[in-house]
Amino acid sequence: MNIYLDAFSIFFKIGAFTIGGGYAMVPLIEDEIVTKRHWIAKEDFIDLLAIAQSSPGILAVNISIFIGYRLRGIRGSVITALGTVLPSFLIILAIALFFHNFKDNTVVERIFKGIRPAVVALIAAPTFSMAKSAHINRYNVWIPIVSALLIWLLGFSPIWIIIGAGLGGYIYGIVSRKNTSKTS
Repeated sequence: MNIYLDAFSIFFKIGAFTIGGGYAMVPLIEDEIVTKRHWIAKEDFIDLLAIAQSSPGILAVNISIFIGYRLRGIRGSVITALGTVLPSFLIILAIALFFHNFKDNTVVERIFKGIRPAVVALIAAPTFSMAKSAHINRYNVWIPIVSALLIWLLGFSPIWIIIGAGLGGYIYGIVSRKNTSKTS
Protein backbone atom coordinates (compact mmCIF):
# COMPACT_ATOMS: atom_id res chain seq x y z
CA MET A 1 0.00 0.00 0.00
CA ASN A 2 1.08 3.59 -0.58
CA ILE A 3 2.75 4.88 2.60
CA TYR A 4 1.11 8.30 2.20
CA LEU A 5 -2.37 6.77 2.02
CA ASP A 6 -1.53 4.35 4.82
CA ALA A 7 -0.21 7.14 7.09
CA PHE A 8 -3.18 9.38 6.29
CA SER A 9 -5.68 6.62 7.07
CA ILE A 10 -3.93 5.74 10.35
CA PHE A 11 -3.95 9.34 11.59
CA PHE A 12 -7.47 9.95 10.25
CA LYS A 13 -8.77 6.87 12.10
CA ILE A 14 -7.02 7.88 15.32
CA GLY A 15 -8.22 11.48 14.97
CA ALA A 16 -11.79 10.38 14.31
CA PHE A 17 -12.17 7.89 17.13
CA THR A 18 -10.09 9.33 19.97
CA ILE A 19 -11.87 11.47 22.51
CA GLY A 20 -9.72 13.51 24.86
CA GLY A 21 -7.18 15.20 22.64
CA GLY A 22 -3.51 14.63 22.00
CA TYR A 23 -2.59 12.77 25.17
CA ALA A 24 -5.38 10.27 24.58
CA MET A 25 -4.04 9.73 21.04
CA VAL A 26 -0.46 8.98 22.12
CA PRO A 27 -0.94 5.27 22.99
CA LEU A 28 -2.88 4.69 19.77
CA ILE A 29 -0.27 6.43 17.64
CA GLU A 30 2.49 4.50 19.40
CA ASP A 31 0.68 1.21 18.87
CA GLU A 32 0.15 1.85 15.14
CA ILE A 33 3.49 3.48 14.27
CA VAL A 34 5.92 1.79 16.67
CA THR A 35 4.41 -1.57 17.61
CA LYS A 36 2.42 -2.70 14.57
CA ARG A 37 4.28 -1.14 11.64
CA HIS A 38 7.75 -0.59 13.14
CA TRP A 39 8.06 2.67 11.18
CA ILE A 40 9.78 4.38 14.12
CA ALA A 41 11.78 2.92 17.02
CA LYS A 42 10.31 3.28 20.53
CA GLU A 43 13.21 5.52 21.65
CA ASP A 44 12.75 7.77 18.62
CA PHE A 45 9.01 7.96 19.31
CA ILE A 46 9.67 9.09 22.89
CA ASP A 47 12.10 11.74 21.59
CA LEU A 48 9.57 12.95 19.01
CA LEU A 49 6.91 13.05 21.70
CA ALA A 50 9.15 15.17 23.95
CA ILE A 51 9.81 17.58 21.08
CA ALA A 52 6.10 17.69 20.22
CA GLN A 53 5.22 18.51 23.83
CA SER A 54 7.87 21.21 23.96
CA SER A 55 6.74 22.83 20.72
CA PRO A 56 3.97 25.39 20.58
CA GLY A 57 0.68 24.09 19.27
CA ILE A 58 -1.57 21.11 19.66
CA LEU A 59 0.19 17.93 20.78
CA ALA A 60 -1.67 15.60 18.40
CA VAL A 61 -0.87 17.79 15.41
CA ASN A 62 2.74 18.28 16.51
CA ILE A 63 3.42 14.57 16.98
CA SER A 64 1.75 13.74 13.67
CA ILE A 65 3.86 16.35 11.88
CA PHE A 66 7.09 15.05 13.43
CA ILE A 67 6.24 11.44 12.64
CA GLY A 68 5.22 12.31 9.09
CA TYR A 69 8.42 14.25 8.60
CA ARG A 70 10.48 11.37 9.95
CA LEU A 71 8.73 8.99 7.57
CA ARG A 72 8.61 11.03 4.34
CA GLY A 73 9.79 14.59 4.89
CA ILE A 74 7.56 17.59 4.20
CA ARG A 75 4.98 15.61 2.20
CA GLY A 76 4.72 13.06 4.99
CA SER A 77 4.23 15.77 7.61
CA VAL A 78 1.46 17.42 5.56
CA ILE A 79 -0.31 14.09 5.01
CA THR A 80 -0.18 13.03 8.67
CA ALA A 81 -1.19 16.49 9.89
CA LEU A 82 -4.21 16.48 7.55
CA GLY A 83 -5.11 13.00 8.72
CA THR A 84 -5.06 14.19 12.31
CA VAL A 85 -6.88 17.50 11.84
CA LEU A 86 -9.51 16.63 9.26
CA PRO A 87 -11.71 14.39 11.46
CA SER A 88 -11.86 16.97 14.25
CA PHE A 89 -12.62 19.71 11.75
CA LEU A 90 -15.46 17.73 10.19
CA ILE A 91 -16.90 16.67 13.56
CA ILE A 92 -16.77 20.21 14.97
CA LEU A 93 -18.36 21.54 11.79
CA ALA A 94 -21.19 19.01 12.12
CA ILE A 95 -21.64 19.79 15.82
CA ALA A 96 -21.71 23.52 15.10
CA LEU A 97 -24.39 22.98 12.47
CA PHE A 98 -26.59 20.78 14.65
CA PHE A 99 -25.69 21.59 18.28
CA HIS A 100 -28.72 23.74 18.92
CA ASN A 101 -30.91 20.68 18.21
CA PHE A 102 -29.49 18.53 21.04
CA LYS A 103 -27.68 20.84 23.48
CA ASP A 104 -30.36 20.35 26.17
CA ASN A 105 -30.82 16.61 25.58
CA THR A 106 -30.28 14.71 28.84
CA VAL A 107 -29.14 11.56 27.01
CA VAL A 108 -26.33 13.46 25.29
CA GLU A 109 -25.38 15.10 28.58
CA ARG A 110 -25.20 11.70 30.33
CA ILE A 111 -23.11 10.25 27.51
CA PHE A 112 -20.54 13.02 27.90
CA LYS A 113 -20.48 12.55 31.69
CA GLY A 114 -19.76 8.86 31.12
CA ILE A 115 -16.98 9.57 28.64
CA ARG A 116 -15.03 11.90 30.97
CA PRO A 117 -13.57 9.20 33.28
CA ALA A 118 -12.51 7.14 30.27
CA VAL A 119 -10.69 10.16 28.86
CA VAL A 120 -8.74 10.51 32.13
CA ALA A 121 -7.66 6.87 31.81
CA LEU A 122 -6.65 7.40 28.18
CA ILE A 123 -4.46 10.29 29.27
CA ALA A 124 -2.97 8.41 32.24
CA ALA A 125 -2.03 5.25 30.32
CA PRO A 126 0.67 6.82 28.11
CA THR A 127 2.11 8.56 31.15
CA PHE A 128 3.10 5.23 32.69
CA SER A 129 4.40 3.95 29.36
CA MET A 130 6.50 7.10 28.89
CA ALA A 131 7.82 6.83 32.46
CA LYS A 132 9.05 3.32 31.74
CA SER A 133 10.64 4.38 28.44
CA ALA A 134 12.24 7.44 30.05
CA HIS A 135 13.80 5.18 32.70
CA ILE A 136 11.98 6.79 35.62
CA ASN A 137 13.01 4.91 38.74
CA ARG A 138 13.03 5.36 42.50
CA TYR A 139 16.02 7.72 42.28
CA ASN A 140 14.57 10.20 39.79
CA VAL A 141 10.81 9.77 40.26
CA TRP A 142 10.85 12.99 42.29
CA ILE A 143 11.47 15.04 39.11
CA PRO A 144 8.10 14.39 37.40
CA ILE A 145 6.26 14.47 40.73
CA VAL A 146 7.72 17.85 41.73
CA SER A 147 7.16 19.17 38.20
CA ALA A 148 3.50 18.10 38.22
CA LEU A 149 2.95 19.59 41.68
CA LEU A 150 4.59 22.88 40.69
CA ILE A 151 2.28 23.14 37.69
CA TRP A 152 -0.87 21.89 39.37
CA LEU A 153 -0.68 23.35 42.88
CA LEU A 154 1.45 26.45 42.43
CA GLY A 155 0.47 27.38 38.89
CA PHE A 156 4.00 27.35 37.46
CA SER A 157 4.15 27.61 33.70
CA PRO A 158 5.16 24.33 32.03
CA ILE A 159 7.62 26.39 30.00
CA TRP A 160 9.62 27.17 33.15
CA ILE A 161 9.51 23.52 34.17
CA ILE A 162 10.88 22.46 30.76
CA ILE A 163 13.60 25.12 30.86
CA GLY A 164 14.51 24.19 34.44
CA ALA A 165 14.60 20.47 33.65
CA GLY A 166 16.75 21.11 30.58
CA LEU A 167 19.20 23.22 32.55
CA GLY A 168 19.22 20.67 35.37
CA GLY A 169 19.98 17.86 32.92
CA TYR A 170 22.74 19.90 31.32
CA ILE A 171 24.34 20.69 34.68
CA TYR A 172 23.98 17.07 35.80
CA GLY A 173 25.73 15.96 32.60
CA ILE A 174 28.64 18.34 33.20
CA VAL A 175 29.02 17.28 36.84
CA SER A 176 28.78 13.58 35.92
CA ARG A 177 31.43 13.97 33.22
CA LYS A 178 33.78 15.78 35.63
CA ASN A 179 33.29 13.09 38.28
CA THR A 180 33.89 10.35 35.71
CA SER A 181 37.07 12.00 34.43
CA LYS A 182 38.41 12.44 38.01
CA THR A 183 37.97 8.74 38.77
CA SER A 184 39.61 7.67 35.49
